[in-house]
Amino acid sequence: MAVEELKFHRLPIPLDRDRFVRDMLRDFAASLEARIGAQQAAEFAAEIGERTGAQLGTYYRAALKRLNLNREDVAAVLVDLKRRIEGDFYIIELTDEKIVLGNRACPFGAKVIDRPALCMMTSAVFGSIASQNLGYAKVELKETIARRDKECRVVVYFRPSAESERARGREYRP
Repeated sequence: MAVEELKFHRLPIPLDRDRFVRDMLRDFAASLEARIGAQQAAEFAAEIGERTGAQLGTYYRAALKRLNLNREDVAAVLVDLKRRIEGDFYIIELTDEKIVLGNRACPFGAKVIDRPALCMMTSAVFGSIASQNLGYAKVELKETIARRDKECRVVVYFRPSAESERARGREYRP
């Protein structure tokens, strides 16, 4: 019996936990979009992302031994958390009012293509962390790999402004 198990273990099948979970999430997003529509699927993903963001924010504040993070800390946290899950986010611009992030690699890999509802996870995680620490956030997904853009371009506004009012995005409050 052990010989047979070993033989199967060596088969060239592209399967590991990470790939399995990404495949499931892509299929889950596709099923949601088909059943309830793209907008509702995005809302559902955002709800999950907000919960995840709240928990991740708690982890970072505890690790840094702080009650709240400032905007520089928030920017660093957003980049760090995505790098930990194999995204490639980087800071393009950081001001008192916003952070502009680029991303060369989605944590979902190619599984995100044509599944923009999954991008709401990023929006909600970023919005949740920023609003919990700074009191407000609005996240605009200007470009996304899911929509077949070369890279992602994400803007997180830290406070309401004329520019943030014009932005097409989702607002987050603590």
